[in-house]
Amino acid sequence: MIHRFLPRAAVVAALLLVLATGAARAATTYTPEQIAAESAKANAFFERVFNEAVDRSPEFQSQLGIKKDYDKWDDNSDAHRTEDLALTLEHLAELKRTINFDALDHQTQLSYRLWVRQAERGVEGYKWRLYNYPVNQMFGQHSGTAAFLINIHRIGDVKDAEAYIARLHGIKARFDTLIIGLEARREKGIVPPKFVFPLVIASSQGIITGEPFDHSGKPSALLEDFSKKIAKLPDADPATKERLLTSAKLALTDSVRPAYESLIGELKALEQIATDDDGVWKFQNGGDYYNFALRSTTTTDLTADQIHEIGLKEVARIHGEMTKIKDQVGFKGDLPAFFKYLREDPKFYFPNTPEGKAAYLEGAIKIIDTMRGRLDELFLTKPRASIVVKAVEPFRERESGGAFYQQPAIDGSRPGTYYVNLYEMGAVPKYEMEALAYHEGIPGHHMQIAIAQELTGIPKFRKFGFYTAYVEGWGLYCERIPKEMGFYADPYSDFGRLSMELWRAARLVVDTGLHAKHWTRQQVLDWLHTNTPNSDRDITTETNRYIVMAGQATAYKIGMMKILELRELATAELGGDKAHGGKFDLREFHDVVLKDGAVPLDILEENVRAWIAAKKKA
Repeated sequence: MIHRFLPRAAVVAALLLVLATGAARAATTYTPEQIAAESAKANAFFERVFNEAVDRSPEFQSQLGIKKDYDKWDDNSDAHRTEDLALTLEHLAELKRTINFDALDHQTQLSYRLWVRQAERGVEGYKWRLYNYPVNQMFGQHSGTAAFLINIHRIGDVKDAEAYIARLHGIKARFDTLIIGLEARREKGIVPPKFVFPLVIASSQGIITGEPFDHSGKPSALLEDFSKKIAKLPDADPATKERLLTSAKLALTDSVRPAYESLIGELKALEQIATDDDGVWKFQNGGDYYNFALRSTTTTDLTADQIHEIGLKEVARIHGEMTKIKDQVGFKGDLPAFFKYLREDPKFYFPNTPEGKAAYLEGAIKIIDTMRGRLDELFLTKPRASIVVKAVEPFRERESGGAFYQQPAIDGSRPGTYYVNLYEMGAVPKYEMEALAYHEGIPGHHMQIAIAQELTGIPKFRKFGFYTAYVEGWGLYCERIPKEMGFYADPYSDFGRLSMELWRAARLVVDTGLHAKHWTRQQVLDWLHTNTPNSDRDITTETNRYIVMAGQATAYKIGMMKILELRELATAELGGDKAHGGKFDLREFHDVVLKDGAVPLDILEENVRAWIAAKKKA
């Protein structure tokens, strides 16, 4: 373990030295044996470094189905992040020094380039490590800790149950580190806007509500989860189960409750100094940070102004397509009036009752199952991992986003999960059900992420790589594909597809508006209400999301537009599809997009152009 602090100047100097190493090489021809040997050496490096990173993250181990440090949490201290930086620099130097890029096969050269880019981004991002909100209404540690135990920590035997209890005891130290981080951010003026605090405080209080924290007679979320899991243990007698349950209750009252009470106290103190300024422009060097966030998220050099303009143009285009559907269904009135009609007419929503929520889930499952039967039309490669549909748990549904996907475990012990938030049924209209299921489930995130995890012949770091523009661009692209297959037969459902694309285009406008153009939260709310059909709750929840996740929301539309651009390029270059005498095959194109795992958009373009060239020669 390395314990040292690298000042910013030293980091920059070390990185420049690393990047300069081996920059100039004489052109050399290598034998197949030499290429195979050098590629094997490089892949051994990638495997070792990946495994070292896994060893440093008990939580990632659990996500991968590894139970090595099943009783521990990640170390989120600043000292640990500095160690990570030092290790990255050392590994980067080692790779440049010991691996001959020119002697690698094509796939390993791609791995080399991706690893270096990932490392360089990590080094550049080190100086911005405090420019975030580790407690926020979208994914903060206050709710993420409980969600991790409930959704990731599986209990198959008594040892697993004892590890769960150990993690409960470990929450106090975990939150102590979190509070230190919140204070470090406060000293730099990085405090969430005021609206965040009532949401996260209420969520935190909700986790320590119920038995054994009170005498309500209703179990808390964590006690309910633990109780259900140990009840299914095949190797534990009643006395052992009772012992485990007693130990868990003690951990909840003696460790979990004080941890949350301390965090709530810190949040209440920060709430007193919080302001209503929403964008990251308010931070020192906030503009530079936002530029970094945009580059990282979109994997492009597009500026905030350029992204803003793209968004405005796309919003105008989609409004035009929506107007055609409005006229098709015979609505009398302009587009804003049609938006109001869609927001307010009850026929577009399931009732906000248990029965209504069950009906939504049943419908979503049917959509997924129907598309599963058509996958051969779209893909040559399909994942082994299955997918399930679930509602977001009550303890985190109030502040969570509308829907999201959780990746499967690589050992098959956990399927991929499409989560939909049914807290308020007015935020999940029937007409968006199809597009939402296609994005989060099949053919969207599940196909891309599960296929990536199951790829062979590439290093593990690529199987679990995440480039937001690629991943979310694919998800949005997959909302459109079913239209070409005859789905969205109901014009209102097709409107829902456009509504979701409009929302992603609008994000380009409002994210850059908030963080680069000093828009206020109210400006964003008003703009979205005027320009989209989304519900008031949806608009409020999503606006809050963009404020605490600067830049992230720009990835979807930028990524989708690149995939569509490359598909159109390939279709034109290959003389159209096979049905019309050309060489373009949609299934092959999707294989090209997915076969290398997540990649930056420029690398994706290289891959597609190489495929086009090979097809032309064939």
